[in-house]
Amino acid sequence: MLGEGLLKGLAETARNFAGSFVSKERLTTVQYPEERHPLPEASRNFPFLVYDGADWEAGLRCVACQICEKECPPKCIYIEKSKDKKPDYAGKLQIYPTQFDIDISVCMSCQICVEVCPFEAIKMDNEFELATDDRFGGLLQDRKQLAKPNEYYHKIHPTEAAEVDARLAEEKAKVEEKARAAAVAAAAKAAAAAPKPAEGAQPQ
Repeated sequence: MLGEGLLKGLAETARNFAGSFVSKERLTTVQYPEERHPLPEASRNFPFLVYDGADWEAGLRCVACQICEKECPPKCIYIEKSKDKKPDYAGKLQIYPTQFDIDISVCMSCQICVEVCPFEAIKMDNEFELATDDRFGGLLQDRKQLAKPNEYYHKIHPTEAAEVDARLAEEKAKVEEKARAAAVAAAAKAAAAAPKPAEGAQPQ
């Protein structure tokens, strides 16, 4: 019948309108900010930097490779490398960022920085209440403002964070196993190269 879909839509609207007076489940709005809808796990707004442990500066996963800076379409990421190195999650010495800024006023939340990061160091936050009366400096976030613990990452994206942690733990185990094998091989080589006592010589 011509217009059947329109009538069905109007009937559904009328049912929700009338039902909202007697059923909370049919309410389509909430009294924000006192009431808030839970955000889905896949929601994303702006990037943040993940760190492990209690010290945000020492635990930053970022190694200042600058891939995210180069791949960012609006060019809102600015990174400066350190002159020295520090151990990463696997114990390998890495360069770290002395400066890591993101201009939130320019960021388009495309998530390309997350996808290209090989160190699982940058992820997408679901925080959206970032309004400020400072239109310039207030929306330029530095590495301290961007740094959030791995526990926070698990809280907002539990499924993804669990997969990332499992992958990082596997990589760390491989690095440690390789280091142990190298140490055993070095010890065996040193033992083989050690001078042997002459035959018939009496021990001192």
